[in-house]
Parts: sequence; structure tokens; C-alpha cells
Amino acid sequence: MLVQSFIKKRLAEKNSFLTIWICLMAVSASVWLGYEFWRLLLDSSPLGAIDLKQRYEEVFFWFRGFPIYGVIRTASYPPASYLMLWPFMGWMKTTAACWIWAITSAICLFWLSTIFLKASHASTRHEKIFILLIPLSMYASGATIGNGQLIVHILPVLLTSVLLIHGKKLTLRTELAASCLFILALIKPSIAAPFFWIVLFVPGKLRIPLFIIVGYAGLTMLSGTFQDQSVLALMSGWMESSREVLARIAFRYSYSNLNSWLYSLGLESLASYASILSLLLLGAWIRLNRKADIWLIISVTAIIARLWTYHAWYDDLLIAPAIITLFRITKTTSLTGYLPGLVKVITYAAILLMLAPGGHYLLPTPFKDLYIAAQALIWLLMLLLLAWFAHKRIAPAGNEAVGFPYSRLFLS
Repeated sequence: MLVQSFIKKRLAEKNSFLTIWICLMAVSASVWLGYEFWRLLLDSSPLGAIDLKQRYEEVFFWFRGFPIYGVIRTASYPPASYLMLWPFMGWMKTTAACWIWAITSAICLFWLSTIFLKASHASTRHEKIFILLIPLSMYASGATIGNGQLIVHILPVLLTSVLLIHGKKLTLRTELAASCLFILALIKPSIAAPFFWIVLFVPGKLRIPLFIIVGYAGLTMLSGTFQDQSVLALMSGWMESSREVLARIAFRYSYSNLNSWLYSLGLESLASYASILSLLLLGAWIRLNRKADIWLIISVTAIIARLWTYHAWYDDLLIAPAIITLFRITKTTSLTGYLPGLVKVITYAAILLMLAPGGHYLLPTPFKDLYIAAQALIWLLMLLLLAWFAHKRIAPAGNEAVGFPYSRLFLS
């Protein structure tokens, strides 16, 4: 009775629509994250912390001088990534590494939520809770944690780097901090690489890209000292191993990206060219729209980062910045005509289709295929709408870029 009374009272309030969403998202987040933290920490089956255990094995053999490219079937990360992974797993047993991963995942998920809260311009209590729950209730967040994958760690680091670079007080200290954060995000290049265009074009300074290139090259050479091969041979081995992983896994088991679409059409031989072309087009678009609202640029880049190459369902967290940006636009911009309704429909449709545990987990074929198709359609509509907003220079009042809770740590 108390529960029914509480629900009726909440629905009678002005924010009843958001209340329904908050309740749904809160239940989804608590159940899904609870299950996925259990899968990371306590599940002894092969599916428990599956990716973390693979990275653990690769790091273990890398720093003992054993070759891994072409030997370990899952080795598809560049040399610098293993050096960056070492602090999380290279000096401890697997169980301890899982606990470290759980703790840092929780911290990074909170970090990401606070970034989104600031960017969204949410004003009421309901709106703030709603925004905080978006990354928590997405199936991608939980899947990342349960697998021991990287996107929950990478995305807040990457966004912090880009927002600092776009700040007004761009001192040497800020540039170095932002460059270091971006280098950390390059632990998984398939996520971070598209964002390099923002670093290159938005601030209009070459010093930051130079810091990143030199820093990443230094990490690559340092990591290579633990192997018997030259750095060039290691990079060649990494690219060959990545192609083998792509051919063996990505074309068959990924979805909603250029690789999977071309594979379904029998054109997988064009995948590399399509990926490169999409990156070049993104770079040209960012160059032309570099003065647009930074969150519009981030969102378009994040969607392209999800589509340009192989990603599994945990990397769907890359769609979250676009959802936040659409909400941000409804709060800060006076849209006219059909646009307010269109933005809200697309925003809530994207949230619903990404709510944990997701159709990939629940639905059988052919309903799963329909779910994935609807999801891809929403993503593409978001991409077109956000690109159009950037072209029209639609932005919040004042176009603040780094009203960001952690910027004070780096700004002098």
C-alpha cells in the first residue's frame, strides 16, 4: 500500500512523465549494474570478466618478453596500450585486478555522470536525477563492467581532455594535462582516434597534437623495450593481428557499424577503405564546423567513433554524449515548429532502445534484428540532426565549454 501510495503521489506531480522514466531507469540500473559487478568479481564461468582476463594474459606475457601478436588470438591492442594497462593488472593476481577494475569503473562512471550533468543544463531535481541515470541505466555501462572492458574508463577521460582543450584559459599546464588525458584515452584507439580531429582543429594550435604524438610515440617505444622485436616489427605485428581478429570476430559478431554492414552485403573487402574514408570525412566536417558548440562536435564525433569500425555492445556508451546534447539543446535553445517534438522523440527513443539489459540480451531472432535495425536508425537520425544543428550554429546561451567540475584541477 505504501508503494502504491508513493507511486500515485509521484504521478500526480507536475513532473510525472520524468518520474516514470526515473523509476524505470533506476530499477534497470540497480538490477543490471548489480548483476554485472557480480559477473566481474564473482562469476567463475568463462563469461565472467572475459575481456579483463584476456587483457591480463596479454599484459602478463608482454612484460615477460614473450611474443603475443599472432600467438595469443585475442591480442589486438597496440604496444602502448599494454604499458598503460600494466598499473591495473600487471603486478597483481587476477582476483585483485578484478577488484581494482570494479573500483575504478565505479569512480569513472560517477565521473562521467557529473560531466553529463554539467553539460545538460538540467535545472530541476527531476531533470538532474534523470541525467545522472542515463549512463547508469544503459546496457553498455553494465556490459563494459561485467566484461572488464574499457569504455567506462575511457569516455570520461576523453571528454575531460577535449573540454579542457576547448577552454578559454588554455595555458601550458592545461595543454599538458589535456594531452596526457588524451594519450590515456588512446589505450583503445578505435574509440579515441576520431576525437583527434577535435584536438587538431578546434583549438587551432599545433602544440597539443604535437604533445600527444610525441607522448604516445614515447610510450610505444618504452613498451617495446620489454619485447625482443623492434618497434616497427611490433607495430606491424599489431596491425596484422588486428586484421585477423577483425576477420575472425568483428565481421561476424559486431553490428551497426561500417564493417558489419559491408559484411552483410558481401563487401567486407571494402571495410578498411570505408573506415578510412569515414574518418577523413569526419575531419573535414570538424574543420568546417570547428566554431560550433563543442558538445555538438563531440556528439557527432562519438557517433562516428561508434560506426567507423568494429565495436561490440559495450561500446554503445559512445551514443550517450549525443543523448545528453539533444537534452542540452531542448534546455538552452528556442526551437520552433516540429523541431522540439522531433528532438524529444529521438532522445527518448534512444534512451529506451539503450535501456539495460537491452534487446540483444532479451529478444530472440528475428525480433533482435528488428531491435538492432531500429537502434541503428535512431543513431543515424541523431547524427544527421546534430550535424544540422552544428551547421546552423545552434548552441546554448553563452556557449560555455568548460563549465566543468574538474577543470579547476588543471586551469592555472
